[in-house]
Amino acid sequence: MPLRPARLTLLCLALTGSAFAGTTIDLAAEASRPAANDRARATVFAEVTGTAPGDAAKRVNALVADAIATAKGYPQVKAQTAGTHTYPVHAKGGRIESWRIRSEIALESGDMAALSELVGKLQTTLGVSGIALFPSPETRQKADREATLDAIAAFRARAQLAADALGKPYRIKHLSLGSHGQRPPMPILRAAPMAAMEAAPMPMEAGESQVTASVSGQIELAD
Repeated sequence: MPLRPARLTLLCLALTGSAFAGTTIDLAAEASRPAANDRARATVFAEVTGTAPGDAAKRVNALVADAIATAKGYPQVKAQTAGTHTYPVHAKGGRIESWRIRSEIALESGDMAALSELVGKLQTTLGVSGIALFPSPETRQKADREATLDAIAAFRARAQLAADALGKPYRIKHLSLGSHGQRPPMPILRAAPMAAMEAAPMPMEAGESQVTASVSGQIELAD
């Protein structure tokens, strides 16, 4: 007697499974949501060429130290050194005639106005090699959640459309989720230092990035 419920359960499962032993269809859908570019990252650099690497390094280090000191006046901006590189400059015939030393500082902040003002000040002695605008992790996650729900709804709508067209019920066999962000292209700058009287905030237009979620999977139609 105790075995009968188990046998009945297995029989029900077998019958349920056999109802969906029909045609399978692969489907995919995606959806996008905008995410505000509420953070910015700028890279500034000091570059000096000299006949002696030691002298060039001292000049570069002094420029970097002054820039870090200036950045400390902007607590909203995270500043950190991002690497130093030394390159030999060759004359004709292959002889090294001088040395070029380049040191970079990475600046990042969610306060666009503060970062823009700081970069403008640093441009009096440093160059700007690049600027990137992007969503913060929290902003991106919110857009990703919304886009994922939209993509799942789109997948279900396509599945229902296919099932209705064929006049059969369906079930979802499996799903795969994915997402990626698309940032608007930003020009890579290599601006030379400006004269002190020309210092001005660096223009920054935040805009938006598109966060796209994708859903792919397979449905099975009943016979």
